[in-house]
Amino acid sequence: MQLKKLSLALATAGVWWLGNGVASAAEEVQLAETQIEDAEQQKKVKARLEEIKAEEKAAAKAASGYYVERRSYGTQKETEPPKYVKQANKTWLKDYDTFADVDWLDIGFEHRARFESRQNDFRRARENIDEPLLLRTRAFVGLKNILDPFRFAVEVQDSRRNHSDYNSSTDRRLSSDPRDINHADFLQAYLELYFKESIFGKDDLGNNRPFWVRGGRLAWEDLDRRLIARNEWRNTTNTFQGIRANIGEKKNDWQLEAFAVQPVQRFASELDQVDHAQKFYGLVGDWRRWSEYVTIQPYYFYLKQDGDKVKYDGNGSAYSDRSVSPSPLAYTAIQEARAQVDREINTAGIRVFGVIPGTQWDYDAAYNKQWGHVQRFIGTTVAAGRYINVDHDAYAYNAEVGYTFNKHAWKPRFSASYGVASGDHVSGGNTNTDTSDNQGFDRLFGFARPWSNNDYVQMNNIRAAKVRVEFDPKVPFLDNVKVDTGFSWYRLDDATDRWAAGNNLQDATGRSGSDLGKEYDLRVRFPLNQYASLNLGYAHFWAGDFVQDAVSASANNRTAFDQNRSDSSDFFYTELTLLGF
Repeated sequence: MQLKKLSLALATAGVWWLGNGVASAAEEVQLAETQIEDAEQQKKVKARLEEIKAEEKAAAKAASGYYVERRSYGTQKETEPPKYVKQANKTWLKDYDTFADVDWLDIGFEHRARFESRQNDFRRARENIDEPLLLRTRAFVGLKNILDPFRFAVEVQDSRRNHSDYNSSTDRRLSSDPRDINHADFLQAYLELYFKESIFGKDDLGNNRPFWVRGGRLAWEDLDRRLIARNEWRNTTNTFQGIRANIGEKKNDWQLEAFAVQPVQRFASELDQVDHAQKFYGLVGDWRRWSEYVTIQPYYFYLKQDGDKVKYDGNGSAYSDRSVSPSPLAYTAIQEARAQVDREINTAGIRVFGVIPGTQWDYDAAYNKQWGHVQRFIGTTVAAGRYINVDHDAYAYNAEVGYTFNKHAWKPRFSASYGVASGDHVSGGNTNTDTSDNQGFDRLFGFARPWSNNDYVQMNNIRAAKVRVEFDPKVPFLDNVKVDTGFSWYRLDDATDRWAAGNNLQDATGRSGSDLGKEYDLRVRFPLNQYASLNLGYAHFWAGDFVQDAVSASANNRTAFDQNRSDSSDFFYTELTLLGF
């Protein structure tokens, strides 16, 4: 009996165990099937997320086209029309019924006031403390759409300098300096033919490729602004007179610009005049088909100068004027002869910039080659001197690499750059007898701001290394604060050539070396409201051996330059910008 009970218990347990095993196997099968379904679902989710990302990317590309903005420091071109200009029905005027639907009128008004404190400004020959108030007022009116293809625009500007020690200087090159002073005059006044739909069709994204041509007074910026710029920092503006034509816009996969102009000579208190001594031609291309990786800008410029028609220096002072008192401040006949030379300079170059895909690394690099022919005046007197023709053979290049910490709230960008513009070697250490080729790079009509925040460096005879950080700090009581700071090292490319921005200081023997100096700069920018913004800045410069030694390198230098000046300078500024619209 006990044996039967034991057998029955074992049988029951076996059946339970077997049933439990079968159930467990079924559960494992179900779990495996669930895992497979989950994996397939995850694949579908991942694929859909990739589709959404691709759709967002396509939508962004449809909105901006092929255009990818550069990230390099100080190289953003001024827009056309300028940023302070708005369409009438997108300003406060829209609240009036008369302007509610006015999309054919562009208007703008801007007033900028900048107080500067410059201590030992090395752009001047002698040490001084100057605290000018620079005032610049602009206004713009443009007509579009309503009369297409006919359009026109007018931009005027008034630039003044108050409370400067140099306003009372007997040297008109200082008292009437057109870098700071240019009383009411035209920046732009042109007629335009504009065709939104042109014979050049559309790009692959369906964007129209417009065509326009403008004629009259013109002001614009090209490339990275180092060769053609309005010069937004300076109190006065570069302008030209002639014709510009353009195929395409920045949304397109390619764009081509051509121009034939003459620069406009600025005068402090007289109407500006076309410089008939110079003619300037150019072609600038933009290839954006691969803009996810790189934007390519090839370009060519041609500058021709007729020495017989050269009348004024860059400051609007006549070379022939001997009436400046005291007489050492006037141009001599030999200086006039050296300025009135023929020049033919070709500039060809290529620029590439972009963001490396999948990263926050960005880059911007350009190379320029110049060639042609220029005249030199050889001799110590006009009577005994003569003109000779020499080749012009120069180059310049610059490169910048940056990285942005995009996930950080302040979005800091760290960058490093290096730039070179060749200098003109003085053969034999004497400019009066130098018959060698001209190797000094001609900066054409660019601006100095990317090179030096003190305005101590131009794109000529320079080697510059820089490190910089830019960030947008989060300030509780201010929005859109932008800060950038950097450190720079400067050397002359050729120790025998001049320091152009440093009042043309030169040691033709080269014995003073090439150590130009170092610079630290800091800038803080923020809007006060929709119509006002503030820009605060500081820059300190430590003069190198060249600056300290070259002032006594020759008798002329000992006469012209301060022999006991400090070996550093400080520059503070506060800039307020007010908008009318």
